[in-house]
This record gives sequence, C-alpha cells and structure tokens, in this order.
Amino acid sequence: MGLRHFMSDSNVPGIDSNKVSAWLTNLLPDLKLPIEFSALTGGLSNLSYKFVDHSGAAYVLRRPPLGDVLQSAHDMVREHRIVSAVAKGPVPVPKTHGVCEDVSITGAPFYVMDYVEGLVLTDVDIAQKLSVEDRAGVSQHLVEVLADLHDTDIDAIGLGDLARKEGYISRQLKRWTRQWEATKTHEIPEMDEAIRLLHERMPEQIGAAIVHGDYRLGNMIVADGKVQAVLDWELCTLGDPLADLGYLLNTWVEPGEPGSEIHIIGIGGFWSRNELCDAYAQASGKDLSQINYYRGFSSWRMAAIDQGVYKRYFDDTTGKTVGIDLEEKKANVLRRARTALDLINSVGP
Repeated sequence: MGLRHFMSDSNVPGIDSNKVSAWLTNLLPDLKLPIEFSALTGGLSNLSYKFVDHSGAAYVLRRPPLGDVLQSAHDMVREHRIVSAVAKGPVPVPKTHGVCEDVSITGAPFYVMDYVEGLVLTDVDIAQKLSVEDRAGVSQHLVEVLADLHDTDIDAIGLGDLARKEGYISRQLKRWTRQWEATKTHEIPEMDEAIRLLHERMPEQIGAAIVHGDYRLGNMIVADGKVQAVLDWELCTLGDPLADLGYLLNTWVEPGEPGSEIHIIGIGGFWSRNELCDAYAQASGKDLSQINYYRGFSSWRMAAIDQGVYKRYFDDTTGKTVGIDLEEKKANVLRRARTALDLINSVGP
C-alpha cells in the first residue's frame, strides 16, 4: 500500500499525517482511511488532536508540546500507563488503545485513546451551556469521582511503583522552594513566612492515594450532569489525597468573589466550596479540619510557579514581552503569597 493512501487533507503542526495514519492502521484494524486530524489543544502543555476516519469513528492522539521541552515533564509512556491503569477502576477516563515510542513517526512519542463526547468547561460561554440542574449534578459527580480516585487500590491497578507514597507535602515543599529561590527577583516576605509555616504546621499524611495534580473542571469532559472523563494526567503521582481537594477548592471562584464574573463557577448554579467539602468528607470519611492548610499550600505553590513565569518575562531580551503587563504578573505573585499565608494562618498552630 503506497503512502498516497494515507494522505489527509489536514496540515496540522505536530502531526505527520502520512506516517501517523500508517501507524494507526496497524493499531486499529477497523480504521477506514483517509483520516482527518484537527488540534484540540495547544500551548506549553501536552497537545491533544482529534482524528476521524472515513466512517466517522473518532479518537484522540496525545503528544508533548512542540519544540524543545523537558521530556520528563511530558512523558507520554507514563501518562498512557496511568490512564490505562485508572480505567480499571471506577474513575471515568477515555479508553486507551496504544502508545508509540518511535519518535520517527511524528517527532515525539504519543498515545491514542477514544474521543469522548461532551463539554470541556474552559470558559464562561461554554459553562453557560449547562442547565442549572446539570451544574449541580456535575458538582456532585466530580466530588464522587475524586473520592473514588483517592479510594482506588493503587497496587491492584498496577500503579504501586509509580512514585514514592509517603512524605508528599515535604517533597513538594522541597521542590517548589528550590524553584522559588532560583527565580526570586525581589523579596516577598509573605512567601518566606508561608514556607516556614507550611513546614511548621504540616499535617500528618494519612495513607497514600493517586493524586491527579490538576483536578479541576477545565480538565474534565462533562455531559448530562455527569463527568464523562477526567483528562490531563501528566502531573499525576502518589501522595496525600487532600492536596487534590485543596487545589480544586482554590479553582472554585464563587459568585460575588473577586474575578467571579469571568470564572466558570461565577455564573452560579454550581455547588459552594462548603458543599464540595461536606460531600467529599461524607464520601471519603476523611477529616477536613485542616483543609485550609492544603489550600494554602496550593496557593503558595502557584505563587512559586507564577514567579518562574514572571522571571522569564523579566529576563527576556528578545522583545517577546511587548504587551505583557509585568507589574500585574509581579503583583499576582504577591496576591497568591498573601492568600497562602492567610489560609495557613486560618488553620492555627
């Protein structure tokens, strides 16, 4: 069969349609050529592409971002392993079909999974397509799914050796303190005080679970008031499950709060943070009396990440900072640091 049979009308960056199509026909025997590719995501994170064959069957191909990237942060083989393993439990994820480690195919490893119908709530306009009833339903289900994820038997699904299970917060503090120190451009006393208190008031880790690492509405496909699939497992590890809940709560900007007018949850109809916590506590049986510690940790970590972004712009000499509000980015780091400190202090010594 000549390569002309694998031609696609698509000219999508990151996809060699001829070579990928040829590889896919070996993976998916029922695939009908030609295949049409289209980009679903773009940017600095892992990239997702939808591809549809001549019969209308749809799948997703996922690969690292284009250009020079840190391979360990975009490990397709690892991510494929995680999604395939999680699929053995109750957490909804797309069915995986295979992984390609041959970089000659399209320049990087990639894996293939089913395309799942539904909405990804990336902005207010999309979120408004959900009925008020479905917003409440999604709120309830995402808590149930998170509790199911954290209750999953790590060893039974084959992820027991994915990472160290103990000392999650201390490992994270070490990593992100190094990041903060390496990118510091000016003193922020609130950051240093938050680091001190995060060490001083660290709760004991009770058990170990799969930690998604980026569990939020924007990383889910939803339909009919349910989570149809949890996506983006690149940050997944093992550790303290309450870190996932703390992060989720920080992404939950309720109506009337600063920035709520441009935030998904701000349109109303979704559960409150208190309702999320009550439902998670009931479903998991976990003590959430120190959940603000985990929210503080999440805010502090995001401040360290934002500082790294700010420094890259601050040091830039290529002119790419034109139109970038450096003062706003600088101020955002301080806002996150102050939020972290307030949350940690709310827990008490």
